[in-house]
Amino acid sequence: MNTNYAGFWLRFVAIIIDGIIVGIVQGVLIMPVLGIFGLGIAKSAQNLEAGDEAQALSMVAGIMALMGIAQLVFWVIQILYHTLMESSKYQGSVGKIVLGLKVTDLEGNKLDFGKAFVRNLCKVVSGLILCIGYIMAGLTEKKQALHDMIASTLVVKK
Repeated sequence: MNTNYAGFWLRFVAIIIDGIIVGIVQGVLIMPVLGIFGLGIAKSAQNLEAGDEAQALSMVAGIMALMGIAQLVFWVIQILYHTLMESSKYQGSVGKIVLGLKVTDLEGNKLDFGKAFVRNLCKVVSGLILCIGYIMAGLTEKKQALHDMIASTLVVKK
């Protein structure tokens, strides 16, 4: 089994590369929708009567719902991208491929979709408290982030 573990900084650069790629995809998919809804909200704001609290609360609730839906779509795209790439023959996202890294289970085998999905869902936990779960990749013996430990995975150099 390859025990040449990928350290924090290599993984960090891969995250930046993937962030650019996923950000572009998210922007192309989400921005037109946000623009359409934004125009609707702007029109509603113009028609807002002074002192009509119910109408104002309704508009605020609509904005909050839109932001929640947009955030959910961002997470879904992010998780699906990484899950599909890590469970593919490439065993890693574009950022990891560029840097010569791959994601494996603890025995060095390719991840199936379920294991890759769990790993990527757990990235939410890794990022919750000041990204300490990610920082752990620079501090642990096998260079595992918290989501790697939870999912029993490794990121190694090819």
